[in-house]
Amino acid sequence: MAIPERFSNLPDYAFPRLRKLLAGIEPGGDPLILTIGEPRHALPDFVGPVMAESIADFGKYPSNEGTAELLAAISGWLQRRHGLDVAPERIMALNGTREGLFNAALALAPERKNGQQPAILIPNPFYQVYAVAAAAVGAEPVFVPAVPETGHLPRFSGLPAEVLDRATVAYLCSPANPQGSIASEDYLEELIALADRHDFLIFADECYSEIWRDTPPPGALAVATRMGLPDRVVMFNSLSKRSNLPGLRSGFAAGGAAQIAQLRQLRNYAGAPLPLPVQRVSTMAWTDEAHVDASRALYQQKYAIADRVLGNVPGYQPVQGGFFLWLPVPESVGDSEDAAKKLWAEAGIQVLPGAYLARDTAGGNPGRNFIRVALVAAADQTEAALNRLKNCLYQGG
Repeated sequence: MAIPERFSNLPDYAFPRLRKLLAGIEPGGDPLILTIGEPRHALPDFVGPVMAESIADFGKYPSNEGTAELLAAISGWLQRRHGLDVAPERIMALNGTREGLFNAALALAPERKNGQQPAILIPNPFYQVYAVAAAAVGAEPVFVPAVPETGHLPRFSGLPAEVLDRATVAYLCSPANPQGSIASEDYLEELIALADRHDFLIFADECYSEIWRDTPPPGALAVATRMGLPDRVVMFNSLSKRSNLPGLRSGFAAGGAAQIAQLRQLRNYAGAPLPLPVQRVSTMAWTDEAHVDASRALYQQKYAIADRVLGNVPGYQPVQGGFFLWLPVPESVGDSEDAAKKLWAEAGIQVLPGAYLARDTAGGNPGRNFIRVALVAAADQTEAALNRLKNCLYQGG
């Protein structure tokens, strides 16, 4: 039986592509892997004890939407962080944000809009689950450049009215993966008004929201609520980056009551709820801020290192949030694949070609001349790696 074209036509995922690119090339130094956005800061101290105390709960079926305690903890965090009063029925626990970002399209994106094929608006570059979600619901993916000229954020308002009228969902990641740019309140207000005018939803991917340089990034749901339009936004967040718990696979979605009810209905039939011990740890994590503050301080230290080492590189942009550097590739080196091969062969540094995080469009691939570098290693390792990278890619300049 043939594989559906909507999935068979998807390009290879970024990391298998990178393995093929570097196959047969020996690293030119002690390998330093700066590709994967996997936090390496210490786990919160409470994880082990809470998990151990809850171990017997692996013998029970968990609730689909999240325990009352977990939903209350998330609701409390939303109040403290964003000043939002979100009732538990407007929240659903997730197996990480990837599950939610995909399933939300299944649950909330209509099959037709205005009698036409719907469109799903996607920043370019982007987190790749957005595109497979569009494919799964039969929507046209519309890739919107997020480039230096637009502040590395998608300018959805520049799309033709015909496209906006077919739009059912716009994905937005802030702080952005991979560029580290932050959507301001003004930007969010304009986008939410656009969504209301053309009747589409915003899926706000905010999983990097607690890693920032100077000021906490604004939340899309909070801005929409102040505008009287809370049903226009479904926000997603997780403990992977905030609490250095990517393996816990724990996050949440929050939004309008009708949207979350639809997500819960899909989960009832086709989802996998979080095991109860995971929910117990998650409850504690959303309640505690001390470990988040400590981890953020370590990232801010690495921001300063990056600024010091790379600040005089032409085109360098200090990261505002998240933990990725989005570095320009010198014309003399070639494109992002050339840079990745050069860094691995000459310096033993593994980075991700920016082209693998974007799609080719009529305007080209907006990631073609960038590489993504993850600031997840310890400060001393980060400084050593960035110095090696600078000397190799930018010839010490």
